[in-house]
Amino acid sequence: MKCVICHGDDIKVVDVKEEFVVGNDVVFIPIKVPVCKTCGERYYDRQTMRLLEEIEEKLGNAQVDLKEVGKVLMYEETNRNV
Repeated sequence: MKCVICHGDDIKVVDVKEEFVVGNDVVFIPIKVPVCKTCGERYYDRQTMRLLEEIEEKLGNAQVDLKEVGKVLMYEETNRNV
């Protein structure tokens, strides 16, 4: 298989994390997909796309249990004199 972007032939199946934004949260979905090691292009088969679409729908309807693995904090200065 040749990459459709860079035409490289170094494509391997690797673990990746797809990212979905739900409100102020980011949800990572771990999956295995072929990835071009030269340019990073990912290749998804129909079954993987259906799985991701189903997960996205469940996330939108709050039908899944999620595991908290960290936090992102943001500093906001309220009395800024600039």
